[in-house]
Amino acid sequence: MAKNRGSKIELTAYDNLFETDESRAEANLSKIREIPIAEIDEFPDHPFKVLMNEDMEQLVESVSRSGVMTPATVRQKEDGRYELISGHRRKKACELAGLETLKCEVKELTRDEAIIVMVESNLQRTTILPSEKAFAYKMRLEAMKRQGERSDLTRV
Repeated sequence: MAKNRGSKIELTAYDNLFETDESRAEANLSKIREIPIAEIDEFPDHPFKVLMNEDMEQLVESVSRSGVMTPATVRQKEDGRYELISGHRRKKACELAGLETLKCEVKELTRDEAIIVMVESNLQRTTILPSEKAFAYKMRLEAMKRQGERSDLTRV
């Protein structure tokens, strides 16, 4: 028998009731910004390798010509720097193309949420080594387990 975990009811804030679709879209766009590459740190224990191959060369050429079309995903750290969640290949391509900034979507995520997003976004790639995939699934499973823990019982 499946447990009912309850449904999340999301209510619109009172002030948001009077917003237009355009202003909501603008609010989302404001989370996308050009961030100096020097302020973006790699994701700790990132299980996927960024390979220097023909695909990367094509990406560098594309970024040089047209810029980054799909923003990378980052979260802001306590020290004001950013942690790269997805977009490691795009970041490397920007560096190789000599660009100083990377178009990023800034998301508010916990460490565990960031791990899950990082794994999910990278599993969509077509060429992943089995060892990378296994480590990524392990990271995701551990993060999901931690999200299910009751923090009031595990803190001393």
